[in-house]
Amino acid sequence: MIIPVRCYSCGKVVGNLYEQYQRLLDQDYTEAEALDALHLDRYCCRRMILSHIDLIDDLIPYSVPVTGTMQMMGPLQMSTPHRR
Repeated sequence: MIIPVRCYSCGKVVGNLYEQYQRLLDQDYTEAEALDALHLDRYCCRRMILSHIDLIDDLIPYSVPVTGTMQMMGPLQMSTPHRR
């Protein structure tokens, strides 16, 4: 899915580091070397990157296509009567 923006434990921003982490792994870095290169020293932040599983490509075939049209209802089009 989508990686969380912040670490659940300490609140450090980690969402912007996942793509860089993937690039480092493609360049034959080990997981530990890649996390060190990204300056992720706390084990809670390292956990956020290491435990992330990208499932969006696996779930797309099961999505239901939206058919028809959706109609937005404004405050004047409500079905309940308004008091004046």
